[in-house]
Amino acid sequence: MSDAMILAVAGKGGVGKTSISAAMVRLLSEAYPTARILAVDADPAVGLSTALGVEPRTTLDDVRKAVAAEVTERAGGGVGDILAGVRQRLADAVLRVGGCDFLAIGRPEAAGCYCAVNAYLRQVISLMIHDYDLVVVDSEAGVEQVNRRVLEKVTHLVLVTDGSRRGARVAQTVKRVADELVLYERCGVIVNRVTEADAMAFAETGDAPLLSVIGEDAGQIELDILGKSVFDLPEDAPILRGTAEALRALDIL
Repeated sequence: MSDAMILAVAGKGGVGKTSISAAMVRLLSEAYPTARILAVDADPAVGLSTALGVEPRTTLDDVRKAVAAEVTERAGGGVGDILAGVRQRLADAVLRVGGCDFLAIGRPEAAGCYCAVNAYLRQVISLMIHDYDLVVVDSEAGVEQVNRRVLEKVTHLVLVTDGSRRGARVAQTVKRVADELVLYERCGVIVNRVTEADAMAFAETGDAPLLSVIGEDAGQIELDILGKSVFDLPEDAPILRGTAEALRALDIL
């Protein structure tokens, strides 16, 4: 693989996008064992780390605050040295898990806007992208990161919804905003936790191709309760089969 393939997973909170992001990471690491793969937990709810069974020591927000503090301390002097050290700080924040690297955006201590960390995330993705073949980004719930152009350029935009009207509306809104603000090559929808009939009803009203349908997965719910990761799921788990189907539809697997 030459140019990095960037898969951004987006949708309403609670529809299972983090579980699907984790399933993508597992499937891609198994299918491409020699590829350089990066999983980015860009959701401040920090669910992807749990789904992958990893506990980040340092987050992207920790790096941002450390760099900002160092710049302030030096009052503009030696900024070149500070910037040169950013890569090392990022390397320290990256963890190895299940055949891929993992980076968490973190949750700012101050309540309210995530503007600063989102802006930094955009710069970091641009900086790190050349080190990887495949990048999976578990985006923040809703349209905020798309609207702020955090995900300015992705190769694949994967929208996730459940069978609810609200979930479908959020997915469609993300698609419309992305059409205006994000450069992407392929886009599609995964309908999660529904029957085939419900998914087809959504597909008829949606404006992106239906990639796959995933039913309720009791095994995954049990693993979540037990605090286990996606790597503990059996190979025939519905979420793995449905996510693999979506990746095949996107010509990734």
